[in-house]
Amino acid sequence: MEWWQDLTEWLGENAWAGWVAAAAVLAGLEMVGTDLWLVMLAGGALGGAVAAGLGAPFLLQLGLFTVTSVALMALVRPSVVKRIHTTPTLRIGHHNLIGRRAVVVVAIAGDGPGRVKVDGQEWSAVSYDEDDRMEVGTHVDVVDIQGATAYVLRTHSLEG
Repeated sequence: MEWWQDLTEWLGENAWAGWVAAAAVLAGLEMVGTDLWLVMLAGGALGGAVAAGLGAPFLLQLGLFTVTSVALMALVRPSVVKRIHTTPTLRIGHHNLIGRRAVVVVAIAGDGPGRVKVDGQEWSAVSYDEDDRMEVGTHVDVVDIQGATAYVLRTHSLEG
């Protein structure tokens, strides 16, 4: 039974290495699962390794592992998962022109559509305010797109 005493003595002196090995295995297994549970446990194992390196008894190491793991799961994991699974809103097609600034290149009047240049493209345009006449060079905002026609409003400057 001397080998058992040698083993327990070695494990007691090198418990930090066991915790680091456990952290490495858990982090490696996370690559397969990608649910971010195992990597949080790996962080807890690193907490246990720090406690072991400072000479803490095993129950304190286990307690620090548990507290660190639970804290990581409760505080860090939700925000990381949200950030990973949140994708930016992607507006494609003509809808991405809504809200853009444009310049009138063919006058817009009530008798028919004019034309505006927005993001380097010319569009048929009518005034969203049916009574507003817009001369060439007028800055407008695109407020809607219906078919191939942009509905625009005059851009109002805040300058006096």
